[in-house]
Amino acid sequence: MNRTTDAPEDAGQAATPAVESPPVESSGQRLVRHGRRVRLYVWAAVFVGALVVLIALVAANTRSVKLDWVFGSSHASLVWVIVAAGVLGWVLGLATSIVFRHRTRRPS
Repeated sequence: MNRTTDAPEDAGQAATPAVESPPVESSGQRLVRHGRRVRLYVWAAVFVGALVVLIALVAANTRSVKLDWVFGSSHASLVWVIVAAGVLGWVLGLATSIVFRHRTRRPS
């Protein structure tokens, strides 16, 4: 008797099927797998680089600037003006894309 399973040794061996060896990976499949990994590392590096640039931009542009409107003026931190302009541009780009896609789709 086996002390860890309390079953006869030969009964346990007969119950488990033979383990198959994993299929061998071809060089093309390995190249694809490593290519995906490299792309992930490149995207991670680009993301970290963009984050560093963003932090440097915020640190360098903390002074207050005067904003002139049609009726009056106000003061705001330059970094908030840059962030607001970026977000507004992003939203307007998405809206433009949606409008163009809607107007150029094929009729049903």
